[in-house]
Amino acid sequence: MKIALKIDVDTWRGTQQGVPRLVEILRRHSADASFLFSLGPDHTGRAIGRSFRPGVMRKVHGTSAVSRYGIKTLMYGTLLPGPDIGRRGADIMHATRDAGFEAAIHCWDRVKWQNEVERAKPAWTEIEMRRAHERYFEIFGSEAPGHGAAGWQMNPHALRLTQRLGYRWASDCRGTHPFVPVWNGEIVACPQLPTTLPTLDELIGMDDITADNVHLHLLQLTAKTATNATDRDHVFTLHAELEGLKFGDTLELLLTGWREQGYELVSLGRMRDALDPALLPRHEMIRGDIPGRTGRLLLQGEEFLSTWKEAA
Repeated sequence: MKIALKIDVDTWRGTQQGVPRLVEILRRHSADASFLFSLGPDHTGRAIGRSFRPGVMRKVHGTSAVSRYGIKTLMYGTLLPGPDIGRRGADIMHATRDAGFEAAIHCWDRVKWQNEVERAKPAWTEIEMRRAHERYFEIFGSEAPGHGAAGWQMNPHALRLTQRLGYRWASDCRGTHPFVPVWNGEIVACPQLPTTLPTLDELIGMDDITADNVHLHLLQLTAKTATNATDRDHVFTLHAELEGLKFGDTLELLLTGWREQGYELVSLGRMRDALDPALLPRHEMIRGDIPGRTGRLLLQGEEFLSTWKEAA
C-alpha cells in the first residue's frame, strides 16, 4: 500500500521557510514526496476576503489566515508588491529536487487561478498554464512531470492542457482512486491521481478534532479495521505553510503512524509509475463540496461507461 505525499507550496513564505523544513522532516523519516511549486507572483493579500466567509471563520486560530501565512504575506498584492516566487525561490526549488524529491507545477498566480479559472476562457487558461510551464523549464531545464491545480480548481480547457503539455500525471481534484478523466464525454489522456484524504485545515475545528488529535483521525481513516478492510492507496495533500511550519510535529506523527500501518510513502511520480493508464477506469469530472472547505471543488464523479467498455 502506498500514500503519495503531495505538497502544495502556495506562497513565498512557504517556499522560503516551509519547504526546507519539510525536506528535513521527510529525509529524517525516509519518506518520498512531490513538491508542487507556485512559480509566479505571490498575491495572497488579494484573497483576504475569503478569510471572512462563514465556513472559514469557524476555523480555530491554529489554521487561521494570519497564523498560516503571516501578516506580511497577507499584504502581498495589496499594500506590498507580490514577490516573484519562481525568481526568488529558484535556489530552494533546485535544492529540493537535488535532495531527491519530485518537483512539479502548482500554478503561476495562485489567487488569480482560484478566483477566475472556473469561468475562464481558453485563451486566459492557456496563458496562465503556459507561464507556469515555461517558468518551470527556465528553473529546472526540463519539462515538468505533473500538475496539481491550486485549490482543486480547473476548467475543461485546463484539463485538456494537462494532456497537450505532456504531463505524466495530474492531481487536480478530490476523489478515491486513480483514473482517466472525462469531461462531457471527452477523454483527457492524462491520468488523475486525486487527493483521497482530508487536509489538516479541513479537519481541525470540525467536531472534536483539534491540532493535538488530528493525526489520530487521519490514521483511523487509513487503518485496516473490520469496517475498513480494503487495501488501497491514498494521496495526502499537505501545505508548506502548515505542515512545513506550525504543524511539523503533526506531520512527523503521521509519517510514523503510516509507516507502522505498513504504507510506503511515495511521490506522485512513483505512484504513477505503478499504473497502466490503459487499465485505469474512466470517470467523469464534476464540481461539488468537501466538508470543511468553502466553495466548489473539482471532484471525481461516476465511472464513465462508454461503448468501448461495454464491448470489452
